[in-house]
Amino acid sequence: MGGITTEEALCLVLQHTPVIQEKEQIQIANISGRVLAEDVKTVFDNPPFHRSPIDGYACRAADLTGASKEQPVCLKVLREIDAGDYSEEEVQPGQAVRIMTGAAIPPGCDCCVRQEDTDYGEERVQIYKAERPWGNYCFRGEDFKAGQALLKADRELGFVEAGVLAGMGIPEVAVYRRPRLAVLTTGNEVVQPGEPLAPGKIYDINQKLLAARLLELGVELLEARSVPDEPEQMAEALKKAAKEADLIVTTGAVSVGKKDIMHESLALIGAERIFWGIQVKPGMPTLFSDYQRIPVMSLSGNPFSALVITELLLRPMLAKMMRKPSLDLMRVQGILADAFGKPSPGRRFVRAYWEKGTFHLPEGLNSNGVLASMVGCNCLLDVPGGSGALKPGDPAEAILL
Repeated sequence: MGGITTEEALCLVLQHTPVIQEKEQIQIANISGRVLAEDVKTVFDNPPFHRSPIDGYACRAADLTGASKEQPVCLKVLREIDAGDYSEEEVQPGQAVRIMTGAAIPPGCDCCVRQEDTDYGEERVQIYKAERPWGNYCFRGEDFKAGQALLKADRELGFVEAGVLAGMGIPEVAVYRRPRLAVLTTGNEVVQPGEPLAPGKIYDINQKLLAARLLELGVELLEARSVPDEPEQMAEALKKAAKEADLIVTTGAVSVGKKDIMHESLALIGAERIFWGIQVKPGMPTLFSDYQRIPVMSLSGNPFSALVITELLLRPMLAKMMRKPSLDLMRVQGILADAFGKPSPGRRFVRAYWEKGTFHLPEGLNSNGVLASMVGCNCLLDVPGGSGALKPGDPAEAILL
């Protein structure tokens, strides 16, 4: 088995990664993590009227010249305007209206005075402080104006955008649908969590690991199931998944053992092999194929290996599929706090925890089949090929999870 570099592998998988084009309408409460499919334009000014940002009195700034505690200005109070009320009657010189936060400022007023700077009068009010024109005054349209393309297509949406859309009076928007994925794990030795663990059996870690991570990344998971180590059964499972899936992920059976069936299964359905083997540890036996324009990513059965390639290759694939740059790989630099005693003849990824520029290595093994020591880690150290043992204080670089 030969091997290409991780960068060459990523280039190839992205060449065979479709971008989701189909759209769907969803309620704005559910938009977090989704990508807008169409520009959204405003149809009115917001706020749709001049409004008060305070509880107090709306009046004319010219009436307040020289106002102080010692020499208050006295104005006639016409009425009270609460939030949700509206009056078109113009306020004249020498007059004011009692006004509450968020209420519409009536015509004739060019400022609002805090109630703390008054005697709280109801029929007549004494004002103890002058105010400049347009002081404490929120203008119509200060949030946005009618006709603006406030949110553009291909924008990833979150809680702020949900609030903006609500302010626009829009209950639902068009977004691109989520990628549909199928996860197929292999192995006659695996059983599902909750089932009795007979001699020679192990629990299917990869199925739950990948399903949880892919859901976390925002996909629609069509199925996640285990398939026996029989080429024909895996071939049928692949054909079934391909009827709906945009991407198929398998784990196990990609090396050169007697039960490494993925090569035969993919051949049975006429899939095109794009590459087999990456110059990286873990993840060397990764197999990537194309079946009827559907990418099939076949990962090693070792959990940490599957996790590493999920981050290195599947994450960028999903970033392209979903138009979500937020999923692209993010690198950080720092200094090692702990030693890593193994030399790395080839490129290697090592689990670690990054905090304030320092990489901490967990206790426990770093081997491909060990997952427990990954708990609490938030990055993968990228150790270049040809590196010797790593020492505390050495500079390092990692990919954030």
